[in-house]
Amino acid sequence: MNLLPASVKTIELLRKQVAQGKRTVFVSGTFNIVHPGHLRLLRFAAENGDFLVVGVLRDGLAANAQLSQESRLEGVAAISWVNHAFVLQDSPADFLSELRPSVVVKGKEHENAENPERAIVQSYGGQLLFGSGDTTFSSLELLRREAEIINHSSITRSKEYMDRHQFNLADLTSLLDEFHRLKVCVIGDTIVDEYVQCDPLGMSQEDPTIVVAPILTERFIGGAAIVAAHARNLGAKSVEFVSISGTDDTAAYVAEKLGGYGVNARLVADSSRPTTLKQRYRAGNKTLLRVSHLRQHKISKILQKQVFEHVMEAMVDADLLIFSDFNYGALPQDLVDRICEECLRRNVMMVADSQSSSQVGDVSRFKSAALLTPTEREARIALGNYEDGLVVLAELLRQSSNAQNVVITLGAEGILIHAKDGKEGHWETDRLAALNTAPKDSAGAGDSLLVCSAMAMALGRGIWESLYLGSLAAACQVGRIGNVPLKPEDLLVEINKSNLY
Repeated sequence: MNLLPASVKTIELLRKQVAQGKRTVFVSGTFNIVHPGHLRLLRFAAENGDFLVVGVLRDGLAANAQLSQESRLEGVAAISWVNHAFVLQDSPADFLSELRPSVVVKGKEHENAENPERAIVQSYGGQLLFGSGDTTFSSLELLRREAEIINHSSITRSKEYMDRHQFNLADLTSLLDEFHRLKVCVIGDTIVDEYVQCDPLGMSQEDPTIVVAPILTERFIGGAAIVAAHARNLGAKSVEFVSISGTDDTAAYVAEKLGGYGVNARLVADSSRPTTLKQRYRAGNKTLLRVSHLRQHKISKILQKQVFEHVMEAMVDADLLIFSDFNYGALPQDLVDRICEECLRRNVMMVADSQSSSQVGDVSRFKSAALLTPTEREARIALGNYEDGLVVLAELLRQSSNAQNVVITLGAEGILIHAKDGKEGHWETDRLAALNTAPKDSAGAGDSLLVCSAMAMALGRGIWESLYLGSLAAACQVGRIGNVPLKPEDLLVEINKSNLY
């Protein structure tokens, strides 16, 4: 059979791309404007093999084509389940007789019709399947968009706060423009967050258990790694990231993602632990279950020495060092003390966050920081104080840690700011309400607040202005699903809006 040169070239390319032993699935069609039926069919096809190839019928071959072949191809190629899309020059039957895919998929409506592909597929032992897929595609596409698109309509701003502290929106715009001057060093725990989006099926008849079907799994870098990615994506000139990882595929994923963001990742491998992986099983906008794969023992003296050496190299000419501690053993106290001493000696601004959700930590151990950002629970754990009010709590934490500024994050209630006001021995307290009234995913709020506020402070901006920008960053971050690095453009959308409250 003589195929056109373009078809021959496509087959040669596919044979190089598809690894031996992998199942190729082939679908062909006109694909005018891509609609839900196409999405269902292509998802069904992708689930029946390892590499989905889609042939878009060329102009002239597709009798009912309403768009050009280039436009139709662009629509198909944008679908994430498709591994390779191309303009099909020959008839589908002729092409697949040479490609010999493991599976050929056609729509359910063709099942009882004449199918010239059937005899060809059977001749080499392949499968011809008919299916239109199920109806989870719509929620699937919405879930994908939620991870990328911020819901700006639920974000408000506070004119009263800006008036009290004498800054305006123009100040914030110029501040974002200055981020490119900064060199940032981040040290802390590497975490990967895995979101398993599920379709709820109902209640088990055997026991009182919710039954779900996973429909989408997505990974995001988290922990201190996302802090580093935020800093670089927001415009920092350079970002050095020092952390502990396992010797596994998750560590390779972190290195690849951070490299893609432009972060110089210095991952010290610890064979005694896996790279921390946190899985969240979700249905709709609710988390059903969290599963953490981790070890919490502190790193050895040998690894501490390696980490310290990396930090010293990363701190050369640094403007800011960020501790992002999750209390999984990456930052033993001796190591923290040595780094803090070096920051003071080199006059490098230092900020810290120490998270205690399922684990226990002490944020006050980061001495002489310019900023600490614990939750109320984390502040109370650090002090063993479960009775005093928030203002007293913030002042006691400041005294215990010798911090310049303390921010207690209160979730939906916003933040309490206990800040040095410029007068010797005098601190002022204020509250800023949460700027996102309908958050989708609160997982990255603290990270974005910390890094954006710290970068503003490192440029010499006042604490009140810096924390407002950080709160705006947190509002943008919780407006979508998953920890995705912020861009200046995300904040500028909010800064340039006209509504204030």
